[in-house]
Amino acid sequence: MICKTDIANLKTDILEKIGQKIIVKGSLGRSKVFEKEATLEKAYPNIFVVKYEENDRNVTYSYTDVLTRTVEVDVFDGRAYSPLIPPTVPNKKKL
Repeated sequence: MICKTDIANLKTDILEKIGQKIIVKGSLGRSKVFEKEATLEKAYPNIFVVKYEENDRNVTYSYTDVLTRTVEVDVFDGRAYSPLIPPTVPNKKKL
């Protein structure tokens, strides 16, 4: 479940990374996926804007898109790309 603190923390992370290069990964349906290089342009209360490099187009995503993993964002730190949100570790159920 997504908490308000999760969204607030993600907003803060994205605000700190405005202007950095990212890779956006997502699904187009029917087993089709996309992976594009972009730049974080702006952040607003409910959405953030990325600018794709290949066609110079702005696209908006909501913070919940990232938290629900509808869209994955990897941020370039100068040496390598790292995920904005760390991958989840599956919980083992105790019997």
